[in-house]
Amino acid sequence: MPEGRITRGTTGTNRLRRVDRWIAASPSFLAPQRPLVVDLGYGAAPWTASELFDRLRRIRPETRVVGIEIDPERVAAGASYARPGLEFVRGGFEVPLPTGRRADVIRAMNVLRQYDEGEVDAAWALMRSRLASGGVLVDGTSNEVGRVASWVAVGSAGPQTFTVSLRLKELERPGIVEERLPKALIHRNVDGERVHDLLVDLDRFWAHAAPYGQFGEVQRWLNTVERLADAGWPVRDGRRRWRLGELTLDWASVAPR
Repeated sequence: MPEGRITRGTTGTNRLRRVDRWIAASPSFLAPQRPLVVDLGYGAAPWTASELFDRLRRIRPETRVVGIEIDPERVAAGASYARPGLEFVRGGFEVPLPTGRRADVIRAMNVLRQYDEGEVDAAWALMRSRLASGGVLVDGTSNEVGRVASWVAVGSAGPQTFTVSLRLKELERPGIVEERLPKALIHRNVDGERVHDLLVDLDRFWAHAAPYGQFGEVQRWLNTVERLADAGWPVRDGRRRWRLGELTLDWASVAPR
């Protein structure tokens, strides 16, 4: 039997463009000869799986995407979107792949948010067991229009990084991501927890960087991230990724206490 339960399945076109862009640049996707990517829990409509397929195929034409849903009606609805390299199957956190291969990337966005925090570790462990060597599970949350998102990158040995991705235009404060933290973190945004400290510093440094706003939102964000790094936060990547509104840190810096 599939592991998990049917969730609300709310989805929308172009909602996951930020995480898709991150996946497209990840070693887990770029290194394998023929990447196998899973869209787990794609929801009531298969749009996000189809969009993921199109985005990744532009970079790696040999990419294969499998959409997995626990609701058989949703799987049936995906049939009209299927094409060579894109298929839809029924399943859950056990990630049943038709060929028995392990996945290079499992994208599970807006799925675990609908579970209890105490269920996260077991779901992660099951999905991790279905990863290929060097593979990654991407578990996170985005808002309905895809302008605010965050996710955890989980490898076979456990969580590795935490990423925030924001549309910078008209951004009032980066701490707005508190509403879209992954389930593993959303209840930890309280005094004494690391992720709370991060969001406090993000908003504080964004305010300090206000003078850079005259040069545009991107320059203000770049200065904010640089201030974070100077304050000792283990910021990853570089300005090329930061310019996209991304911020990636080591998981240990935000992990629940």
